[in-house]
Amino acid sequence: MTETKQKRKPRKYTDEFKQQLVDLYCSGKRRCDICSEYDIAHSLFDKWVKQAENSGSFHEKDNRTPEQEELIKLRKDN
Repeated sequence: MTETKQKRKPRKYTDEFKQQLVDLYCSGKRRCDICSEYDIAHSLFDKWVKQAENSGSFHEKDNRTPEQEELIKLRKDN
């Protein structure tokens, strides 16, 4: 790693913050503008939008398909 680049610490975002950004997007603000203004990766923002549309929750366990839940259950049983 070069001296000019420093490793970024993982950031944590509240559900309220995520919902505010999704609401901005739904009200018409451009995705690229939101991501650059709040310094968020496009893929992360896309994930939040998808989660909000699917279940309304930003928690991974709430967004699993029944098939994914079954696989997790099978792994725990073994």
